[in-house]
Amino acid sequence: MVAAAGGVAGMLAWAPYGRRGIFGGFEGVSEWDVLWFGLPVMTLGGIAAGITLFALVQGKWRQALGAGVLLTALVGFGVALDVLAGPPLNCDPGPC
Repeated sequence: MVAAAGGVAGMLAWAPYGRRGIFGGFEGVSEWDVLWFGLPVMTLGGIAAGITLFALVQGKWRQALGAGVLLTALVGFGVALDVLAGPPLNCDPGPC
């Protein structure tokens, strides 16, 4: 139940980014990478965070460490691919 709650929390955290990327992208263009990369990363991150916290509360340090490593990997993946960013701005030489 904790993993399901974490997954739902991850989806709810993703929703504002998904709405903006899919329906209100730059110049009306949909940014589907927000759906294909952002939603799974946020959902799996929520699940991993829930499992980590639950394991810590129960005192299962090895399980918490494993889930924490997974959570760290997901954060690194999300930051590296910039999964919640909007579409890039095309700027000429000068201020945007």
